[in-house]
Amino acid sequence: MKALVIEKPNHAVIKEVPYPEPGPGELTVKVERVGICGTDFHIFAGTFLSPYPLIPGHEFSGVVDKVGEGVEGFVPGDRVTADPTLLCGECEYCLTRRGNQCLKWGALGDTTDGAMAEYVKLPARNAVKIPDTMSFAEAAFVEPVACVVHGMNRLDLKMGDRVILFGAGAMGLQLMQAIAAAGASELVVVDVSPNKLQLALGLGATRGVLSGELKPEDFPRGFDAVVDATGVPAVIERALGFLGPAGKFLQFGVAPQNAEIRINPFKLYHKDWTLIGSMAINHTFLPAFRWVKEKRIKLEPLVSKVITLEETPDFLARPKDPDLLKVQIQI
Repeated sequence: MKALVIEKPNHAVIKEVPYPEPGPGELTVKVERVGICGTDFHIFAGTFLSPYPLIPGHEFSGVVDKVGEGVEGFVPGDRVTADPTLLCGECEYCLTRRGNQCLKWGALGDTTDGAMAEYVKLPARNAVKIPDTMSFAEAAFVEPVACVVHGMNRLDLKMGDRVILFGAGAMGLQLMQAIAAAGASELVVVDVSPNKLQLALGLGATRGVLSGELKPEDFPRGFDAVVDATGVPAVIERALGFLGPAGKFLQFGVAPQNAEIRINPFKLYHKDWTLIGSMAINHTFLPAFRWVKEKRIKLEPLVSKVITLEETPDFLARPKDPDLLKVQIQI
């Protein structure tokens, strides 16, 4: 079968690899759609925790092709999406519903071969059947929405909270919609792209501000919650300056592993700040699936482009277009 293989940092090729035969308790899925995530760019650049060579792709949908021994409830032809998370299920973190901190944490497309290929193998327990009313494009969004659900659970917003969010990319706009639905009053979105800010206003933001025009004096009391969806260290440092008394800061964007920021520890103490991380999914795939199934979040406006598998290596290597949102691969 054809697959995109990142052989080493900054080097991806399309090549023939063996078909992934399902073992006991596994399915092999014929891939239809794969979303390209910011994490995939980090994997390509060598700034994530992935091994090489690796087939990336962790947000996907497709059709069951083969069913392994002992699998019940799935047959070839079933339309599915899947939680890419691979957990041991036995460590103290798994047993206390902190699975994203599993001592043996892994994920399809992150630590083992994923879905940027014609076929992908996965544990049957990770698969979820999708209804005919859900497109493959929408189903490939369930994983990123599950990341949003985990982030929202961590942030624990209160009704009427004032929020500023940095980064109106595909993930930022999903998170922004969830923040609006959770009852934020003022919801300011900051980005470098006027087009993205215009879309943000249509999806629930109360104000869009170009990054170069953002002034702390315009918000002298700061915000109840500040959210970074960029992963850019300089943006994160700047964002902390907008945190008000007793405010919460959510680090949602994925930064490079070796990135560092400066923070004033006196302000952290004196202002009663809470700093929160949000890594991947934490038993949130099914809630996200229900959200997508019931059309509680607008996803189709977030697909900027659909490309082929053959076009993907060049796409990963090119500088990011600031106006692009989600790019998906049609296999």
